[in-house]
Amino acid sequence: EGRSPPHVGGVIGGGVIGFVVLLCLVGVFFALPNVLDGSRTDRMPGWWQPVSLGLDLQGGSHLLIEVGLDAVVAEQLTNLSESARTALRGAGIRHQGLSVEGGAVVMTIAELEKLEEARRVLRDVDRTANVAVGENGAVRMGFDEKVLNERRDAAVLQSIEIVRRRVDETGTREATIQRQGLNRIIVELPGVNDPERIKRLLGKTAKLTLHLVDERTPLEEAMAGRVPPGSQLLPSSDPQGPPKYLVRKRVEVSGDALVGAQPTYEDGRPVVSFRFNAPGGKKFGKVTQENVGKNLAIVLDGRVISAPVIRSPILGGNGIISGSFSTQEAQDLALLLRAGALPAPLTYLEERTVGPGLGADSIRAGSFASGLGLLLVIVFMVLAYGLFGVFANVALLMNMALLLGSLSAIGATLTLPGIAGIVLTMGMAVDANVLIYERMREEARNGRTTINAIEAGFSRAFITILDSNLTTLVAGLLMFQFGSGPVRGFAVTLGVGILTSMFSAIMVTRLLVSVWVRRTKPKSLPI
Repeated sequence: EGRSPPHVGGVIGGGVIGFVVLLCLVGVFFALPNVLDGSRTDRMPGWWQPVSLGLDLQGGSHLLIEVGLDAVVAEQLTNLSESARTALRGAGIRHQGLSVEGGAVVMTIAELEKLEEARRVLRDVDRTANVAVGENGAVRMGFDEKVLNERRDAAVLQSIEIVRRRVDETGTREATIQRQGLNRIIVELPGVNDPERIKRLLGKTAKLTLHLVDERTPLEEAMAGRVPPGSQLLPSSDPQGPPKYLVRKRVEVSGDALVGAQPTYEDGRPVVSFRFNAPGGKKFGKVTQENVGKNLAIVLDGRVISAPVIRSPILGGNGIISGSFSTQEAQDLALLLRAGALPAPLTYLEERTVGPGLGADSIRAGSFASGLGLLLVIVFMVLAYGLFGVFANVALLMNMALLLGSLSAIGATLTLPGIAGIVLTMGMAVDANVLIYERMREEARNGRTTINAIEAGFSRAFITILDSNLTTLVAGLLMFQFGSGPVRGFAVTLGVGILTSMFSAIMVTRLLVSVWVRRTKPKSLPI
């Protein structure tokens, strides 16, 4: 009667067509670097790069690290005991037997009439600590389990951040660093086939402190076992100096105040220059101003690197760490100081190295599986559904472009399980088309016109398609949330693949069918 056929699903408006075409072009644009030569992609901007390959595809190293939380608790108690000693001395309260025993700081107040004053002074030392004072003068200070758990958790999170900074400083790209359990860290380093230097860098606590050398007691007397209170014997890492140094326990300036460290040369020898922030520089200047002529020990991880004489006040907040360094050692030390100190020692529980040859075999096997799966799906859809099968195959190819483009755009890392997720997505992508086309056949058998059968196929199959894909998407989200490593890689490709396959199977296929209906005005279904 001269009337145009009804809109197929109401999606053939110009705005919708423009949106679908634009989204497809964006997907192809971001997927394009994956088919270009690697030498070209190196010159491309960082936001337009191919999908990053995981450890199992390009080779590299896998490290499982344990954070020594017992050392964190021990350090907290040691700091608490030193703070208690300083506070009691400042208040003029005599005490004896100050030590750390059984997970707490214990001591005895010598003057019983000052017990209440001692309790008040010790409570002000650390408000999170519990102070128990007995009638006989015995004092016990410690932390409850809730406070200790909070500090353990903070130590693990800080360790992860420090490890990430140190790995980034080495120039390793696409490293994966994540927490496992309560006190473990997984570090995956793609492309790093010799992880020994990385392990050396990660394993050092890099805790820098500055102490004054105790010159009141002869070193020989201290090494004989007579170490005065408030001082400690520390080994030396400088072969040109004495084997040990007697230094005061009090930290004059902490490495937390460092804001920069760079390797440089002084008199032709590699050294490390460092710079403090404003408060640290002020404190450093005051220490050097008040102790001209004395030795200042530079302590790294419990070993004295050097103990130079303070010849004049250093008021600029800058200093030099000298020692028997090689150029590489000076560079590594500067890197460690820039990244910050670990709050606890790290222990390596597991190490795996994947060679690039094995990764290349995985890529070849994955590519073959993907190509074969794609070919079989294409052949089946054409044989089963004819022209509409061709439409489904075009949507499937577009889905692959959208999937690769999405993974590239979000910076996802493709692993071998991720390839399995892509292969699975290809089958799931045409599932929606199968549901739509079978619904069209059913409607046509029930006497509907061609146009109405097509309309009903898209509209009535949509709920089934949405329900099945949402269930799989929820499973993928749970795998991503609670899984780790390869499981998360599979979950990412599966989740992104579900979203792109729904778009391609419904929107792209519907667009192709709508254009075909407008052009040919069919009398029967070509299925």
